[in-house]
Amino acid sequence: MNSTIKNILRFCIILLLQVLILNKITLRWWSEPSSFPIFIPFVYPLFILLLPFEAPVPLLLILGFILGITVDTFMNTAGMHACATILIAYLRTNVLSALLPRNLSEYSGQHPSIRTMGWMPFLVYSGFLILLHHIVFFSIELWNFSNIGFLMLKILASAVTSMLFIIVYLLLFTRQNAARS
Repeated sequence: MNSTIKNILRFCIILLLQVLILNKITLRWWSEPSSFPIFIPFVYPLFILLLPFEAPVPLLLILGFILGITVDTFMNTAGMHACATILIAYLRTNVLSALLPRNLSEYSGQHPSIRTMGWMPFLVYSGFLILLHHIVFFSIELWNFSNIGFLMLKILASAVTSMLFIIVYLLLFTRQNAARS
């Protein structure tokens, strides 16, 4: 399948998963039913994380903006998702360069995945960028640091929950026969 068509299909699947299913999930620990949810799983940044290695940064920024503003439209969040997604799109290439043993140009025609990177490097890569996304998003959303404990709990709980959903997505939608451990 053509890489462009594959990425458009992935964009649609991840966006529909986020908007139609995950946005309806609000997982809580001990919070009261009327208070803010603690866990908010965001898997839509996975689209940016799975784009080909050779994707240029300007393209990543444009796609990050389109993805973020689309999620903002459905969640009525006034650009907060776009801001966080653009940041991880901007930093993606640097994080990959720091984690991979070879130059990114040597991975021509490939995209970051468990198969091309292995489990641990991919989880470090995606975990770092997801955590960064959540820090930016929830810092903007709460807009104050008066209750830093709640902010940190919300960031960590949502990041862990998002990573669990991302791992499930990867297990369901990637071929495991060539995966490295």
